[in-house]
Amino acid sequence: QVQLVESGGGLVQPGGSLRLSCAASGIIFSAYQMGWYRQAPGKQRELVATITSDGITKYADSVKGRFPISRDNDKNTVYLQMNSLKSEDTAVYYCNANLRPRLDYWGKGTLVTVSS
Repeated sequence: QVQLVESGGGLVQPGGSLRLSCAASGIIFSAYQMGWYRQAPGKQRELVATITSDGITKYADSVKGRFPISRDNDKNTVYLQMNSLKSEDTAVYYCNANLRPRLDYWGKGTLVTVSS
């Protein structure tokens, strides 16, 4: 059974930082592209950042330079370090694991609220 469990969300002031973690089980983690997506109230889910099995990263323009993504294959965990947070970063953040179309998995999400 595949499980992706996100943690690290919460309430933070503008300009602050948070680190999200996603622990994976039930998959060969090192083979998967891992990613973070987010969905703000009333909006569609959007890509935040992805990291391939080879460590190649991709970012949304809105977070480039602020939200580095990383992975630890020994711990089966992917991270999203969120710096210089803005109110528009408020959303539910979802972890994704993808190997091919039929091997695509999602976590349940963790809420990040940026507010003073």
